[in-house]
Amino acid sequence: MTSTLIVGLIPLLLGVVLLYWIGRRRFNRTTAFGTQGFTSYEQSLLIRFLERFGKIIAYILIIYGLLSVWVFNREKKEIKQKTEVMKSDRRS
Repeated sequence: MTSTLIVGLIPLLLGVVLLYWIGRRRFNRTTAFGTQGFTSYEQSLLIRFLERFGKIIAYILIIYGLLSVWVFNREKKEIKQKTEVMKSDRRS
């Protein structure tokens, strides 16, 4: 049960860090005029492609992490309900 939480939090954290890192790199590349500075056209294409791909991976990690945390929460509620039912059965 706890492994579900860990499996959810690690991808969630990795996705958020990846989005932050990509955004920070993009911010640091911008000039005072708002344009991005690249040394060549090929570098511009490659970096922007990799950033788009990285953002997709980050969003997938975040969604997977959120779903895993949600599953952990549901399992926790189910176990709590089962223990309450068992306690009420013992009293009867």
